Amino acid sequence: MTSILKVDQLQDSGGNAIITSDGAGNITPASAFATTNGITEADQWRLTANITSDTSPITSNLERVDNTGFGYIGTGMSVSSGIWTFPSTGIYLIRVIGNYSTVAGDNAVIDINITTDNSSYTQVSVADEGSGNSLSSKSVCEFLFDVTDTANCKVKFNAFSIAAGTIIYGNTDRNDTSFTFIRLGDT
Repeated sequence: MTSILKVDQLQDSGGNAIITSDGAGNITPASAFATTNGITEADQWRLTANITSDTSPITSNLERVDNTGFGYIGTGMSVSSGIWTFPSTGIYLIRVIGNYSTVAGDNAVIDINITTDNSSYTQVSVADEGSGNSLSSKSVCEFLFDVTDTANCKVKFNAFSIAAGTIIYGNTDRNDTSFTFIRLGDT
């Protein structure tokens, strides 16, 4: 025997409606609990050519992903001379995935650097691989950035500790090394 509970309204402890139903299977959250926008900004860029020497910041060979099926939400990020500008305030997840090939005794590094005054940058996360043996691998670094002012809160990425023969891979057809920005919510 199956029991079915039918309700036309779910209430909080104060008797206020949280969810209502029209009886036909359609439910509506109360306005105080409704979300209208979800994620309002999500963008992804990639490195289009290999980096084979120290680059601070990474200023060239960057493109918004353009493969069939790709989509971004909102205005998207902009970059000029390696300095990235956010389209709106909010809490952003910044994620870097680096694809490397290192020579023995070397490592390769990509880092995330932020500023809240459009001047002084602080290293906040590091993705590195290598040291010891030659290898090919990927690594990830990420940071949650509270962007309170789009004129002053910026981010840049550096690539360094790159010896002769070490490569950070870029490719215009796929995401070998990529930069992802997702606005998670309000600041």
